[in-house]
Amino acid sequence: MERNRKYNNPIVWQRADPWVYKHSDNYYYFTASVPEYDRIEIRRSKTLQGLGDAEPFVAWRKYETGPLSANIWAPEIHYIEGKWYIYFAAARTTETKEGLFDHRMYVLENASENPLEGQWVEKGQVRTQWESFALDATTFEHRGVRYYVWAQKDPEIEGNSNLYISEMSNPWTLKGKQVMISTPEYPWEVIGFKVNEGAAVLKRNGRIYIGYSASATDHNYCMGLLYADESADLLDPASWVKSPEPVFQTSEATGQYGPGHNSFTVSEDGEDVIVYHARNYKEITGDPLYDPNRHTRAQVFTWNEDGTPNFGVPEPDGAENEDQAKA
Repeated sequence: MERNRKYNNPIVWQRADPWVYKHSDNYYYFTASVPEYDRIEIRRSKTLQGLGDAEPFVAWRKYETGPLSANIWAPEIHYIEGKWYIYFAAARTTETKEGLFDHRMYVLENASENPLEGQWVEKGQVRTQWESFALDATTFEHRGVRYYVWAQKDPEIEGNSNLYISEMSNPWTLKGKQVMISTPEYPWEVIGFKVNEGAAVLKRNGRIYIGYSASATDHNYCMGLLYADESADLLDPASWVKSPEPVFQTSEATGQYGPGHNSFTVSEDGEDVIVYHARNYKEITGDPLYDPNRHTRAQVFTWNEDGTPNFGVPEPDGAENEDQAKA
């Protein structure tokens, strides 16, 4: 199938860890990490391209002190049983201990029809079996069961984070066993840091796919892929197959560096779209986490004959953006 729609990338400047959800009202709802890491914004548009010009609404701001006072990262907006939810990670401090931040995972709820209105209520921390570095939660429903997928540091496993899955009893509470479905093991997953994070779920072709990101947040950042049969026990680690190679990565040819932390949506024409962040330069001064130029990008992707997604190569920035990209 030909890729039809092209997006003029970046679609949103200086927004990392982008999450896009297309609702039944035909609006695209967008949230992402802001460079200041101090608030959660939502914007909406009837087109993906229009998200860049949409007015941001501040849903929530960090506290001055305490567990919700630093490094507000990677919010996701979901619509579950008639209410809106935002999943995000927050820390007490910007300092690290033994190379790790102290993030935990939290949930906000809004009962309004339009999430840019009404009140966002804190539902508290999502508790897991450890009190350790945890972030990048996502959620999905399958065959009547709601699941939660997230990244966390197991105190007994070397590295920054592995991927876990659990059932949920409600949109902010886990129940039952929590199982690891991926740990950084391949060379492309362990550059700079041993990282699996940023999971996003895609259900197609009789399978549950999970795109995720690996390695440090510079040009080595890339995407991996897990999948399980839709009829499998998703809480059995043996049900999950991992691609031995990255499925989306830096392209020197197109000037796209460190693509990752993606979400999935559909285009205005119903084509499958991957939304992700990347930089348009390789060399970074200082800590990549504090370089603000991970811009949100979108591109249509296709499917291989074996039913797996083919994300291709990150497309170059749009021609009309070249001057701004160099600024």
